[in-house]
Amino acid sequence: MSVKEIYKTMEYGSAPESDLEAKAWLASHKNKFDLFIGGKWTQSSGASFAVNNPSSGAKLAMVSQASKSDVAKAVKSANAARASWQALSGHARAKYLYALARLIQKHARVLAVLESMDNGKPIRETRDIDIPLVARHFYHHAGWASLRDSELPNYEPIGVVGQIIPWNFPLLMMAWKIAPALAAGNTVVMKPAEQTPLSALYFAELCMKAGVPHGVVNIITGDGETGQAIVAHKDISKIAFTGSTEVGKFIRQATAGSGKEITLELGGKSPFIVFADADLDSAVEGVVNAIWFNQGEVCCAGSRLLVSEAIADKFYKKLKRRMDKLRVGNPLDKTIDMGSLVDKIQLTRIQKMVAAGLKEGGEVYQANITVPNKGCFMRPTLIMGVDTACTLAREEIFGPVMVAMTFRTPDEAVKLANNTRYGLAASIWSENINTALDMAARIKAGVIWVNSTNQLDAAVGFGGMRESGYGREGGREGMLAYLKPKGTDEGPLTAVKQAVLKSSAPATGIDKTAKNYVGGKQARPDGNSVMPVISSTGQWLDEVGRGNRKDIRNAVEAATKATKWSSSTAHLRAQIIYYIGENLDARKHEFAQRIKSMTGCSLPSAKKEVAQSIERLFFYAGFADKFDGAVHAPPVRDIAIAMNEPLGIVGIVAPQNAPLLGFVSLLAPVIATGNRAVIIPSDIHPLAATDFYQVLETSDVPAGVVNIITGEHDVLTPTLAEHDEVNALWYFGKAGGVTSVESASIGNLKQVWSHKEKEIKWSSAYGRRFMEKASQVKNIWVPYGA
Repeated sequence: MSVKEIYKTMEYGSAPESDLEAKAWLASHKNKFDLFIGGKWTQSSGASFAVNNPSSGAKLAMVSQASKSDVAKAVKSANAARASWQALSGHARAKYLYALARLIQKHARVLAVLESMDNGKPIRETRDIDIPLVARHFYHHAGWASLRDSELPNYEPIGVVGQIIPWNFPLLMMAWKIAPALAAGNTVVMKPAEQTPLSALYFAELCMKAGVPHGVVNIITGDGETGQAIVAHKDISKIAFTGSTEVGKFIRQATAGSGKEITLELGGKSPFIVFADADLDSAVEGVVNAIWFNQGEVCCAGSRLLVSEAIADKFYKKLKRRMDKLRVGNPLDKTIDMGSLVDKIQLTRIQKMVAAGLKEGGEVYQANITVPNKGCFMRPTLIMGVDTACTLAREEIFGPVMVAMTFRTPDEAVKLANNTRYGLAASIWSENINTALDMAARIKAGVIWVNSTNQLDAAVGFGGMRESGYGREGGREGMLAYLKPKGTDEGPLTAVKQAVLKSSAPATGIDKTAKNYVGGKQARPDGNSVMPVISSTGQWLDEVGRGNRKDIRNAVEAATKATKWSSSTAHLRAQIIYYIGENLDARKHEFAQRIKSMTGCSLPSAKKEVAQSIERLFFYAGFADKFDGAVHAPPVRDIAIAMNEPLGIVGIVAPQNAPLLGFVSLLAPVIATGNRAVIIPSDIHPLAATDFYQVLETSDVPAGVVNIITGEHDVLTPTLAEHDEVNALWYFGKAGGVTSVESASIGNLKQVWSHKEKEIKWSSAYGRRFMEKASQVKNIWVPYGA
């Protein structure tokens, strides 16, 4: 095409980026790669597999399949390097991270090309977004390495971290995980996706150039079997995974009871909400960025378009016109908008989902453009007329397909947005700041973008709610995910046995059996069954209700209705918790006697436990209106408001010992942060808890905020762990229960916090960490400044 013809048609010509340097690097390895273990290339004991260019089908390289024994070698190497790496000063670790950031910038062009060749994404995105963000993460976390000891003085590294990343952002996902892990002082065994391992292997060479000590970073390639071996290895202390919700649930199951820390960044079905007053042209460009960026292979992709009915037809018309201008083609062409999907398996899966959407009544519009016949390419797709039950509206597609539906009111928009098992991100478009921020507060997602989408930065935490996983990557909360509190390695938790009854129940006349406490009222147990409370010397003290599954369900239902507590002011929550403390103080002698009679401790010890419980209530009352969020200033024209939000309904299984202090130490931070609680007290010494609900009744605690069900831990805990309306579970109950609790929690991927079968010293078990465990950070990105 001549210049004259180009001016006449105003069509884009091609602008290919050279791949010669990337091919030369592959050739320098003879297009074959070993594993990177202990600072050197190590031959695998397994077979090799091919890595292909999805846009052409051409083979790029052969890569090693790491076996179980190879994983063991990598973990051994990381373990050997752990002590010396942790012993370095923060400044020394920062220098290595800074060196990696500089090397990434120096090698940015070849990394960008390699990423496009391996993944199929456009070179414009890898060059202008992915690689700069990779460098940003290493720079940012170099700073955290220097500041760790001063800003997070009560924390220490976890140990050896196993990290498993997906194929959609190969190098960026690696940076998200490796940078904070190293800054915190951990060593790493990293597995990139089998489809896209090349940029991670290039990074291994950068580690060598930066002089990173041998064994600190180990990069092993392989498929799901390699990942399973990493997850199962006993010497790995934390698993960080990004990928599908289904695999995330498998990891939760495989690690149940192992004591491993877990960060799961999983799937999404993010709403993109357009109000009638939005700048529609800007919103259309936002849609392009939300769903056709990276071919829609983005966990936080805005794959559900919710449009105000008043402007829907106008908006769809603009959107279709814009779709017809998108260019799909060679990923190394700098003029194209969308490249290739990662492989034929993914392309076939998406095409089948679109066909199913057609059968369910969807109206499909695909961009009227030309796409290459060869390679894994697909047209940008919009599907309208779907309802909330449609498969495409509920399941993650992970491709260039957006489903659209309309709403009439903000309330309806919220209901549609939250009508999903996911909760990763959302994008809100409105020129009315009141509307935008009101929606941001009500949508259940870890990241909210106002009049923007897909904004990411190392200083701003990223992660989801519900079945989009838990934990955050980036920011302070991302650093905390790679640290553990100092001095928490107590001895193993010992089983507590109930004393054998030696005396029969005395004749008491009028029955005074303690009841459950549900919805602000005393309630008889559903099974009309009781169990005895026996003193340490075998004396019959009293009876409490023997709760069952129905009692737990009733308590959760009551907590579900108490949503106003979660939206109440922190000041109000503080005042009520102070009031609880005051009322407990008024009855402190009575509670001390009760603890003495149950446990057999001395009266001074019982008085001390009551005094500490009162102090604990005052501590969290004081913390309630001081547990502030933050305002981040990422290097774009936005601010990110980090809000500490309640988890929702938290199930609590209190310890068998410390019947009042353990109970209060868990309950107080949960309600101070705005959660509602369903709590199972000690099943051996429950009378302190049944006395405590009398304190709640006189302390203005709204109905349903605190619900107490007495009974055996083994009977009640599974129902609490399995219940889909329970958002988190704190298990500090009897020894031997953690494995079953973590397994039972998988259904809705609720967060589980437990004693990990370790003794807890309840006299010192309190502080900010409890507030952090009772909340989740929501980052709201808001346009700010010029």
